[in-house]
Formats: sequence, C-alpha cells, structure tokens
Amino acid sequence: MTHLRPPVRSDHHQGRARRTAAVLSAIAVAGTAVFGFGAPAFAAGNTLTVNVGTTVRPVTHVAAGGLYGVDTGDTPPLDQLYPLHVNTFTQPPPGTQQLGNGATHPCCDGLQVADKITAAGGQQYLRLPDIFSTFPYNWVSWSDWESKIRTMITARVNATSTTNIAGYEIWNEPDANWAESTKNDPNAGTYLNAWTRTYRDIRAIDTKTPIIGPGASAYDHDFMVGFMTNAKNTNTLPSVAVWHELGDFSYQDVQAHVADFRGIEDSLGLPHIPISINEYASPGQVDQPSIGVHYMAAFERAGIHDAERAYWYEAGTMDGLLYNNLPTASYWAYKWYGDQSGNVVQTVPQSYLDGVASYDASRKQVNVVFGGDSGSNTVKVNGLAGLGNQVSVQLSSTNTTGRMTNQATPNLVSTTTYSVVNGSISVPVSNMDAVAAYQLLITPTTDVPTYQQTYEAENATVVDASRLSSSTASNGGYVGRIDNFGDARTDSFVDFLVNVPTAKAYTMTIKYANATGATATQGLAYNGGGFSTVSYPPTTSGWGNPTGSVDVAVQLKAGYNVIRLAKGAPNYGGGTGYAELDSIRLQ
Repeated sequence: MTHLRPPVRSDHHQGRARRTAAVLSAIAVAGTAVFGFGAPAFAAGNTLTVNVGTTVRPVTHVAAGGLYGVDTGDTPPLDQLYPLHVNTFTQPPPGTQQLGNGATHPCCDGLQVADKITAAGGQQYLRLPDIFSTFPYNWVSWSDWESKIRTMITARVNATSTTNIAGYEIWNEPDANWAESTKNDPNAGTYLNAWTRTYRDIRAIDTKTPIIGPGASAYDHDFMVGFMTNAKNTNTLPSVAVWHELGDFSYQDVQAHVADFRGIEDSLGLPHIPISINEYASPGQVDQPSIGVHYMAAFERAGIHDAERAYWYEAGTMDGLLYNNLPTASYWAYKWYGDQSGNVVQTVPQSYLDGVASYDASRKQVNVVFGGDSGSNTVKVNGLAGLGNQVSVQLSSTNTTGRMTNQATPNLVSTTTYSVVNGSISVPVSNMDAVAAYQLLITPTTDVPTYQQTYEAENATVVDASRLSSSTASNGGYVGRIDNFGDARTDSFVDFLVNVPTAKAYTMTIKYANATGATATQGLAYNGGGFSTVSYPPTTSGWGNPTGSVDVAVQLKAGYNVIRLAKGAPNYGGGTGYAELDSIRLQ
C-alpha cells in the first residue's frame, strides 16, 4: 500500500494573496486533510469501467477554464489555448485595480482579453469587485461602489464588438469577506441587501447581460437557502449559480453540493439554472495532473455548466498549465480532455481510480482520461462493438511535476492491439503513479479517419442559443433557438474550432433543419475574416429533425481555425428566418 506523495513545490512558493485566513480555515474544516497530513491510502487492483453505450451529455469541456487564466499579448499564446478547447473564464472587470498574488500591476482586464478568449472559443464572466486593489476588498462607501458599478457596466455596454461576456459576478466570496471588506462603513448593510441593490444598479444600465452569484468561497446549505430566498423575493435571481470547490479532495463533494442546490431550487419552486464552479482545486493540489482529472469526472457527472481552475499563483498561465508559455505536466491531461469529442460517456470509478471518457461515432474513437491510483490497475471498456473485432489502444501518461517544470510531450507508454470480446476490452495499466494522469485512445485497426472531419454543433461554442437533443440528429444533439436581437450581448452564433491537416479550400457541408417554409440565412466567417451569407432552403421534416444539407467553400489554414455561423454578430447585420444547426463536415 502506497500513499499519494506531496505535490512538487517551487522554492518561492507563496500563499494566495486573494484568500483570507477565514476562508482557509473554513476549507480545512470542510475538506479532506492536506497531503502528508492524514492523506488517504491508495491501493492497486482497482478497475475503472467505461460504458461507451451510456451517454452522459455532449462534450463541452466544462472544466477547461480558469480564473485570471488569460492575459494580454502572448500570455498565453493562442496556439497553446486551441488544443484545450477552452470553455469559460473569470476575469477582472474593465478598469481593474486588483493586485492579486503579489503582482506589481493589475492584469487581465476582461475587455482587453476578450478578443483572445473569443478567438480560442471561450466565454468569460467579469468579477466586478476586482475593481478594488486589495483583497479583502478595500470598500469605501455605497456612493463609491455605485460609481464603480456605473463605470464598469457602461464600459461593457459601450464595447459593442465584444460578444463573450457571459455574466457579471456581483461579489466574490461574500460569505467570507463581505463583513471584513465593509467593516469601516456602518452603512454598508448586509450582503443580501447589497446583492439586491447592486443587481438593480446593473439592470438600470444593462438589461441584457446575465448576472451570476453568489460566488461563495465554499458551498453551504444555509447560506445558499438564504441567498436564493432573498433573490426570489426581490426578483433578483442569478442566471447562473456560482460557488467555489477549493478544499483538498473537494471533487468528492461536487455531486452532493449540486444535488443540495437543486433541492433548494425545487423547494422554492424555481427552475434549475446552470451551475458554475468558478474556482476549483486547492493550492497544494491544483498542479497535480490526476487531481484535474478527478474534477473533470466530477463536473461531467454532476452536470456542471462550466468550471475555472483557481488562480493561486501567476496570472495568464492557464492557472499553472503553462510555464514560460510552454506545457507543464498537467497541460497534457487538459489537452487530452480537449481532444474529446462527440459525447461524454459513463465512467464508473473504483476507489480513487477515476476518469472521464468520450465516444465520437464519426471518428470511431474512444478517449479515456484517467488517474488517481497507484500500482497496477485496469480500465475496462464496454460497448465497443461498433469499432470492429479488433481495436488499437494507445496508452500515454504525464509526468508528476508541478507548475514550474515543462513537459514537452506526453509519455507514450504502449500501443497494443486488442481483440474485442462481447463488445469489451480490459486494459491493464501497470506501475501507475497516483499523481500522474493517463490516456487511453481507442480506435479501430482499419478504416481510421486521417483527421476529424465532422464537428457537432452541440460540441461547439454556443452563444445565446440552446443545445438540444433529438434522436434524428447526428450524435443525438443539435443547436436551436438561434436568433438575432441586433446587439452583441444577445446575438446568436456557433463557433466551431476545427483542426485541418493542410491549407486549402475545403468543402463544408452544413446539416440543418428549417421548418419555416421559406429560405433562412445566416452569416459565415472564419478566422476573424469577413462574413458571407449561407442560405438554408426549407426542410419538410420539422424542427429537431435536421435532414437538410448545404455545401459552402471555406479557405482554411493548416492547423486550428474558428468557423462562425451567426444569426447576428459584430460586423454582421443578422440573418433571416430560422435554421437549426446539426453539424459541419469538412472534406
């Protein structure tokens, strides 16, 4: 029996300036002991079971985000962001003065990094209290705060070409720092009153951008009941529920916290809203590849909408996935996760052996990212009948180093051919390290596509539209409710991040549904270029039944490209009619 060893630390490791002692104390009580102090035992002989035939939901890479993960310039470069298929970020607001983690100047203004995040396929929340220079926040008065609110929200409204602001976060960690931040102002009032007042201040200027909250430092039932009850009674409900999971092994608590929150919504007669875990992983674990995998698995099972790695150290590094703009060991776990496409499928953990898996029917590929246990273990994969009688299994691993050591490429452990017996294979994985992450890439031994050609709309970046399910759609999903409101804050578009082997003109086949009875149109642009118009003749099979297809030519560069289909977007006045998007195919 072995123990998970402590994380690799740098000589100039520093505590996070943005975390109060009260928060750390609360986490220590709620979470599991830190490594080296009563750490759990890890034993060999466990099996991770993957059921390819049991779909969880479409792949959207929910865990691939960060707090202060992106800065301006080449910190980090787009070429390092593309493979991660980034989802959502939390960034400071316009005009930020926050000096996080010993920084000498503010960074990462959300409006300044918006174009980079959009180019990488991501969205972002603006953390409004990071307009203050210190943490706990150096609150002055209500007149000062409301002046700041007017300035920040007006700046966002005036940024008419910025499409990716997914919400305003009114306050960060109010359960831990509201009273401390406002202790010198006898008129500050309670946080619940502050939420209501600030919510209304924002809506007086911007009626469209979502507002998210409460941003608690840790999930607490009583705090959340009070917050949601007040929000319901004052008509100030958040569009997205937000809290942190920052304790050691907090991934073990995610599903219970989500279930509890859903119970609160039900008890108040409220619809279920998306959930964002906008800071996750403790300072001692955030750099461990297997811990990232545990959170990926937990978030997918719990149905989390998005999640952002915690900013404990340097900004602009994807929260430790990059060092000097080059990959660390943890980067490769997230890159493998970014490579997943199609649908997330069921994984059944055993002990600390866990993982997240996907199946892409168009590519005939199963991608399993796993880890968390040591010694010799097994990954059993069921439901492989569609891949033929034999499959090729590539096993790779990461190193176990931390955020200040680069790893140029993952370690190729083996490539083995397995016979599929009753739709299953069992892959032994020897000499596992509980800190490392691993990948199994399973493909047929024959008729393997040379590159990914089909891209599902529900796997893409979907802005102000809806991912929907249909048994007649390819891969079981499509995107609908694509509309145009003449405003970059609410216009609908779908951004496909594609990766092609050579620079050339490709034929792009768009599968769609259009039950309006008349031709509909959308705008097409790629890599930030100008828009052309795509026409969708009417289909007779009804909504949610994407039987139509149109071909258009796109001139793509080798490598990653972003293709946008829009009903409305900056530099595009908007399409006509309505069309639902199923997929695109490049050839």
